[in-house]
Amino acid sequence: MELTKASSAAPAGTSKRAVNFIQASCKSTTYPTVCFSSLSGYANSIQTSPQRLAETALTVTVNQAQSTKVFVSRLARFKGLKKREVQAIRDCIEEISDTVDRLTKSVQEVKMCGRAKGRDQFWFHMSNAQTWTSAALTNAITCSDGFARRIMDGRIKNSVRARIVNLGRGTSNALALINAVAKKY
Repeated sequence: MELTKASSAAPAGTSKRAVNFIQASCKSTTYPTVCFSSLSGYANSIQTSPQRLAETALTVTVNQAQSTKVFVSRLARFKGLKKREVQAIRDCIEEISDTVDRLTKSVQEVKMCGRAKGRDQFWFHMSNAQTWTSAALTNAITCSDGFARRIMDGRIKNSVRARIVNLGRGTSNALALINAVAKKY
């Protein structure tokens, strides 16, 4: 998934109205600072559209999930990993792969909401987007839980959990923005 991001939080030529819209919308999320910093660079394409905001949040999160998957996959190649670390990493890679798939499906469902012909179609696609995004959030939590045991203390645990926490925050924010679209319908 590709997005074109401007080089700064409020690039020249970006509508102040669009940036203010993103900031106000992000206040309804669990992690408003993360939300605004990850989305404000896309203000030109988002404008003041709740649907484009949710779609962009999902796309940014898909990209983050893909990056996290690559990072965790590289950790699996480290020498000297404990057996439990190897298993936790493998499980996490599987969870993150599912997260990528579910978030990608959510992007498509949110796009379909904009093309829906009537209330029933809108709610069908909206419900799917909410379900897939919620499942993606559960996957991130499950991955993190695999590193929760004391035996997992160390750099591997800290590296993975930091990435997963950020992924969880992005996913949580995307879900909140999807729910905001649903409330406006």
